[in-house]
Amino acid sequence: MPIISYQLYSSRNFGPISKSLQMLSQAGYKNVEGYGALFTDVESAAALKKDIEANGLKMPTAHMGLANLEESPEKCVEMAKILGLEAVFIPHIEADLRPSDLEGWRAFGKRVQTALAPLTDAGLTTGWHNHDFEMKEYEGGATALDALLEGGADLKVELDLAWVIKGGKDPISFLEKYSDRIAAVHIKDIAQEGKCADEDGWADVGHGTVDWYPIYDAINKTSNTYVIAEHDNPNDDARFAKRSIATINLLWKA
Repeated sequence: MPIISYQLYSSRNFGPISKSLQMLSQAGYKNVEGYGALFTDVESAAALKKDIEANGLKMPTAHMGLANLEESPEKCVEMAKILGLEAVFIPHIEADLRPSDLEGWRAFGKRVQTALAPLTDAGLTTGWHNHDFEMKEYEGGATALDALLEGGADLKVELDLAWVIKGGKDPISFLEKYSDRIAAVHIKDIAQEGKCADEDGWADVGHGTVDWYPIYDAINKTSNTYVIAEHDNPNDDARFAKRSIATINLLWKA
């Protein structure tokens, strides 16, 4: 049974984090995944940790920005220790900074691995979290993600399954290809065409178009540890949280 969690970015538009944590605890979550804006220094990390524990939750994983890791590695390690993190993933690179060929993506993978090295050396699992742009193909059919992981040969992957689909690829093929490098998966759903326009076309897990049962089987054949519910823009985070954990629990208790 993987560790079931909730990406707090999904609740960024719904008031103070303390309110979200209380809601998630009541919905049945035991774990949450943080993101960089929630902990910008050791003081805010300590305050967040206290709030998480007050609601009976844990934060085993988090996202940290590449720039912060490169500019303040010691602070990032200290915050990770305060929060009790087990894994950290770099989640994004802005469009104007993205490589334009496979060689560039390989070099970028090395850069990501180097930036995460202080956390890796501190005993944490470290890696990359994808969006759809890493699904772009180059010569020979290799994707940007393939090249990134080739360059960063020690990186693990937090595979966002719906973004793989949005990028025109089959998530099962990536789960199989990187089976021994999958550390976490993001579980989100894609709405039917023309639906949920005010939610950017995303849906609650189990209430969209993604066929979860074959993906569930493929996840269970990998080295995966964490299953994390996420919605990039819900109009009701409590509804999303409750419906999604119900689907995830149904899958993993089947």
